[in-house]
Amino acid sequence: MTRRRSPAGGAPEPPPAALGFRMPAEWEPHDATWIAWPHEAKDWPGKLPAIDWVYGEVVRHLAVGERVRILVHTAAVETRARTVLKRAGVDRKRVDFVRAPTDRSWTRDYCPIYVTHREGEVAVTNWRFTGWAKYPNHKRDDAVNDRIVRKDRVRQWLPTAPIGRRIVRVVLEGGAIDVNGAGTLLATEECLLDGKKQVRNPGLSREALENVLGAYLGVRKVLWLGRGIAGDDTHGHVDDLARFVDETTVVIAQQSDPDDVNYEPLRENRARLESMTTADGRPLRVLSLPMPEPLSLDGIRLPASYANFYIGNEAVIVPTFNDPNDRAALQMLAGLFPTRRVVGIHAVDLVWGFGTLHCMTQQQPAAVTTSGK
Repeated sequence: MTRRRSPAGGAPEPPPAALGFRMPAEWEPHDATWIAWPHEAKDWPGKLPAIDWVYGEVVRHLAVGERVRILVHTAAVETRARTVLKRAGVDRKRVDFVRAPTDRSWTRDYCPIYVTHREGEVAVTNWRFTGWAKYPNHKRDDAVNDRIVRKDRVRQWLPTAPIGRRIVRVVLEGGAIDVNGAGTLLATEECLLDGKKQVRNPGLSREALENVLGAYLGVRKVLWLGRGIAGDDTHGHVDDLARFVDETTVVIAQQSDPDDVNYEPLRENRARLESMTTADGRPLRVLSLPMPEPLSLDGIRLPASYANFYIGNEAVIVPTFNDPNDRAALQMLAGLFPTRRVVGIHAVDLVWGFGTLHCMTQQQPAAVTTSGK
């Protein structure tokens, strides 16, 4: 595994975990949340004006507890965003606009995956992004990390791994993983290990990938689930399926209808989780999160899931779908996050773009000192 060169061009710098860095859990304190204001009309056919207002609602709720940093594709997009936020009553002082061309708005998958040090430093792991190994127009999204690193003047690593005789940059999207902040990571075999469809890292073995995740994110154990949910354009992102809500508790989507295509894969994934432990050897507490009724667009199944919630400093925002299970999902998550407001965000239009609230956000953790110094 190669290492990042020091800024002075001297000896290679060890990967972040070797220096005491780790990827914190989403519920740990944030400095900010990154979003990218939507501009690609093809992602929401005939719905883009409505999507502006979904983004406005998200910013309104998150900005109460943290800064919201908004990537804007052009000056015209920034003007549109400012208009929506003003009308929504968002405090302008809580929002930063960063001009950066993007292909899409799913910042979870191409914005920095941050790591933090116990003495307070926040740094970036800059993974390669290839449009979910599906879409050719992804190069502007892949360049966003470098723009943020230059703007914020933070340290970064470009994760790499040996494949045969080559050293290659490793592909990873933020929605493909979920961590408990204490060395344990959730992922699916369908997304990260499939060698035939939407292949992220051809030739990279399970063991090699686990080593990379350990070296760059401080992960000591990967909990491998099987398949993701039906309709997921990413081919198995875990953030539509199962999420940590504390160091030992995982909520996992469950389908009650045995005739639904999700029924057996979700049962199988729950069975896996119930036999698993954390990196520290603690058993998992596994809780079932309901699924909404299936949603489709032009006969295509959409990835509607309550598991795609996002944990902000003061609010947990949860996608809702005009479904009877909206209330059950909100009540369940409210019980799991008693110190945060749990807010439903209407996502029937948003999910037309094959993602919802977790997909459109990426947390920037706060610089928190834990060394006692």
